[in-house]
Amino acid sequence: MTDQRPITTTDAGIPAPSDHDSLSVGPNGPLLLQDHYLIQKMAQFNRERVPERVVHAKGGGAFGFMEITEDVSQFTKAKLFQKGARTDLLLRFSTVAGELGFPDTVRDPRGFALKFYTEDGNYDLVGNNTPVFFIRDPSKFSDFIHSQKRRSDNHLHDHNMQWDFWTLRPESAHQVTLLMSDRGTPYSWRHMNGYGSHTFMWINAAGEKFWVKYHFKTDQGIKNFTDAEAAERTALDRDLHLRDLSQAISTGDHPSWTVQVQVMPFEDAAGYRFNPFDLTKVWPHGDYPPITIGRFVLNRNPDDYFTQIEQAAFEPANMVPGIAPSPDKMLQGRLFSYPDAHRYRIGPNYLQLPVNRPKVPVHSYNKDGAMRYENYGDPVYAPNTVGGPQADPSLYEGESYSVTGEIVRAAYTLHAEDDDYGQPRALYDNVMSDTDRANLAGNIVGHASRPEVTAEMKTRVVEYWRNVSKSLGDDVAKGLGVNGS
Repeated sequence: MTDQRPITTTDAGIPAPSDHDSLSVGPNGPLLLQDHYLIQKMAQFNRERVPERVVHAKGGGAFGFMEITEDVSQFTKAKLFQKGARTDLLLRFSTVAGELGFPDTVRDPRGFALKFYTEDGNYDLVGNNTPVFFIRDPSKFSDFIHSQKRRSDNHLHDHNMQWDFWTLRPESAHQVTLLMSDRGTPYSWRHMNGYGSHTFMWINAAGEKFWVKYHFKTDQGIKNFTDAEAAERTALDRDLHLRDLSQAISTGDHPSWTVQVQVMPFEDAAGYRFNPFDLTKVWPHGDYPPITIGRFVLNRNPDDYFTQIEQAAFEPANMVPGIAPSPDKMLQGRLFSYPDAHRYRIGPNYLQLPVNRPKVPVHSYNKDGAMRYENYGDPVYAPNTVGGPQADPSLYEGESYSVTGEIVRAAYTLHAEDDDYGQPRALYDNVMSDTDRANLAGNIVGHASRPEVTAEMKTRVVEYWRNVSKSLGDDVAKGLGVNGS
């Protein structure tokens, strides 16, 4: 039967080139600015809400410092990661899907965004409390978030459309396994890990390149609510996590995290058994053991929530010498999307706000624009012969690497062990306890039992989880009353 659905178009009515894949140099290369449809989708998505954040609206944060205790100069020349370095930072925690007034104890991933005020300018690391994400291409980001937000007709959240998206995108299985486990309802922000999630490049002083992943392990210990406990606490206090962090710091109970990195030699990536730049995957610790390099502490609450937390702007594009992007397509998309969102939400000169302003002098040729309060004077152009600032390309030597391939719109090239269910299956079989597995099945059944979830969707939900584990799928089928095996 011929599909009679209309063709997707841009907002100008032009047929869209793809619903799924961004334009890249070869399947594994960086994304291209000429992908006008991707840019339109991201730019339009960033402008959907005024003035709160479209994503990660509900949150809180605090200031502190990071200190590096181990020598990793063989991997990176970035000054903030040299042994003995101590760097001031801001950490903002958040939920993802809810609005500004939403309860912070509901089932949701948690944002874990760090701003380091380094001597080379700001370094921003935007991650979550999980090491993976739901999708691997930025073209699907706005669609994913729309499926978690409110419907257009009745303005209600709809579990059926959430499962509709997840079951049609099997790459989501790893993150949804984490979300539906008790990790989806953390006890507090202090009792959860953080992750940079993406893969990044580190470059040492000799120009040697390495791929890295960041892990921030809570020193307070992992602690979660069960689904029932989270519902009970949500009814009692919609701001439990916000209150907990503020009170802990104000009483001198300063939370801390151990900083770890996984390091992969540059050459390993091409032939690794699965794509190491795929945001839906983790690197097994047996292959690349986490290396402890230091710790960070939160020791100061904000003086004013709006100016220091609500107006805080984190952007993955802020990378200091010694750190560079990887071909991770989600990271590539966020390099544009995050600062574009800030220019819209806060204003074009958001980096002049005290919380975002670097603690080193700024020498920029950008000028004017709404709410600017400091221009940098003449000359206002480059190059010039009148003493204006000039770039030093040597600071970034070593970042370049060869990329070959035709310009294509395609998914990543599959490596030998690339599949969407292997890692969530390993998580379920090898990491979770019997209690974790039972709670996971119960949480899935509870989430998919809402009245709006159709019988056909429940069957798809069961099949989704049977692809992860037959026993898990069977437990979900029993709980949802779905027949068949």
